Amino acid sequence: MTSRLRTTDVPGTRDEYTGVDFNLGFHVRHYDLDLNYRVAPNRLDARARLLIVTWRELASLTLDLVSTLPVRRVDARGSAGRRVTVTRFSQRGGKVRIHFADAVPVDTEFTLEIRYGGQPQPRRTAWGEIGWEELRNGLLVASQPNGAPTWFPCDDTPDEKATYDLRVTADNPYVVVCPGDLVSRERHGSTSTWHYRTRHRMATYLATVQIGEYTRLDLGDRCAAWVPPSLAAAAARELGDQAEMLQYFEGLFGRYPFPAYTVVVTEDDLDIPLEAQGLSIFGANHIREAGRWERLIAHELAHQWFGNSLGLAQWNDIWLNEGFACYCEWLWFEHRGVPAASSAYQHYAGLRAQPADLLLADPGPHAMFDDRVYKRGALTVHALRVLLGDDAFFHALRSYVAAGRHGIVEPIDLRRELYAVADAGYHAVGRAAVDDVLQRWVYATDLPDFPAAS
Repeated sequence: MTSRLRTTDVPGTRDEYTGVDFNLGFHVRHYDLDLNYRVAPNRLDARARLLIVTWRELASLTLDLVSTLPVRRVDARGSAGRRVTVTRFSQRGGKVRIHFADAVPVDTEFTLEIRYGGQPQPRRTAWGEIGWEELRNGLLVASQPNGAPTWFPCDDTPDEKATYDLRVTADNPYVVVCPGDLVSRERHGSTSTWHYRTRHRMATYLATVQIGEYTRLDLGDRCAAWVPPSLAAAAARELGDQAEMLQYFEGLFGRYPFPAYTVVVTEDDLDIPLEAQGLSIFGANHIREAGRWERLIAHELAHQWFGNSLGLAQWNDIWLNEGFACYCEWLWFEHRGVPAASSAYQHYAGLRAQPADLLLADPGPHAMFDDRVYKRGALTVHALRVLLGDDAFFHALRSYVAAGRHGIVEPIDLRRELYAVADAGYHAVGRAAVDDVLQRWVYATDLPDFPAAS
């Protein structure tokens, strides 16, 4: 597991982007969440079982959970004959601290069971309200970057991936959509329990619950959508190319990383679409206008490779998510007949009109979702393509995606694959040329010249 390098006051203990202290000394390998949710009163009663492995001796540990969801009980059960006993717990400042009767040794596997509940709500952050959010008729969860603790106790940092079982009980006739495979749906009178299970490890911010009165649309090969019945026709029109888009990106980057791809369209309008693992969420406004948001449909699908399968070690590298996803918009339009260079130049002109004070390698928490991160990141990708030529560039990209599949990546991982094709003699481009492009676009603030082919 990649170490956490972004810190503030005490090195190695705090995420400088979210301002949240790390939960050190253990990894969560699996989350088993049992959520009983009543939509109308927005009432959640929940049980979370976390499979934990320690990497240092622990007399206590902390987890992230907002105080509006009070913890009622915590129990522990050791594995392989190990005895782990909880003596007490406390909850404040967005943390649950759990104390043990005896220090838990290194390399101990055990399960924590936490019972909690209340009326969940989004948390206010520098990026607006994120996490658990009521809709007019249902629910959405959008947790990037630190909204996961608004609905379950977790180790909420992007480099800590785990597998999940998600059981959500909700009132009929609501549909529940979560990441992973639908294992079962059981009816219990006026409610139903939906059980989803992920096959691959997932970052906490990509875990989600979507609840609404939805109908299912089959969009073709491995693609489906859940939409309000009143928007079914518009959704079928706007999402009709989803399977072709998935197959096109597979040809560029390698096999789609998850079993299927699901789109949820809410009845409410949303400011921006949202990605989760194996699914994306769009507002009704993104579906009503024919063709207007095609680029965002491509963008969210691309995140399944860049951001979801290839996770981030720390938030300052967010350009690896957003730059590649933005470039995939341009690649999709290139597939439609508009050269990526044309899209790139259009957005380059837009960047020239803005302040050149953003460092792509470390934009800071207030600028991490700045549009300049997206566009300058995409232009970095385009500059590398121009430098290497298509054969070498896409070969390096496929290697980068394959090597990082379902793991964690940092800029050094991309650089390694770029070096590999440079060493192979493509276009007589050496490592120094690769370094020069990255230095000018990622590690300096001045806007370089537009990357035009010679």
